Amino acid sequence: MSTSLLLLSDTHLPKRAKDLPGALWADVDAADLVVHAGDWVDLTTVDVLQARSRSFVGVRGNNDDAPGFEERLPLVARFDVEDLRVALVHETGASTGRERRAAAAYPDTDVLVFGHSHIPWDTRVTGTGVGGTTGALRLLNPGSPTDRRRQPDFTWMRCSVDGSALAVELVRLAPGGTEPTAAPSTPAADVVVPAAR
Repeated sequence: MSTSLLLLSDTHLPKRAKDLPGALWADVDAADLVVHAGDWVDLTTVDVLQARSRSFVGVRGNNDDAPGFEERLPLVARFDVEDLRVALVHETGASTGRERRAAAAYPDTDVLVFGHSHIPWDTRVTGTGVGGTTGALRLLNPGSPTDRRRQPDFTWMRCSVDGSALAVELVRLAPGGTEPTAAPSTPAADVVVPAAR
């Protein structure tokens, strides 16, 4: 039996949009687990998303400094989905060297979900001592469903986990559109990290 995940980040409500796209709410309703990588801005969004989700994990981001965020959401969350060990964080620093830093910071993790950049990201790190059960660390950033910045579309990710197998789809919603498109996402880079000496 597989587990469906919905990954989103950087919703910035109500500053960047008044609500999440309707297609994203449909994905929230369909997912077994909803994962939000921070920059909510408003605790009302946390309440609504958490209430509507079957199961929910979230962290706070650099824009989540309103009273109540620190008590409600951690900076880092760790959880298991079937046979995968997942870590969730908002920021990972600059894109250059991200895989090496993540492998060092999250050595017993199979999947690291992060946000902050509003840019979709899918890479993998391999090497001796990297990753949890799979021997690799996959880094995923779903982008933003409300603030695309320099990206052509609003984005989020749908995932399916079956044991230790992870399938990822990047969902794109054009500005002004109501019907998203989705395509399988595969790691754009496979970074090999040598064993520590």
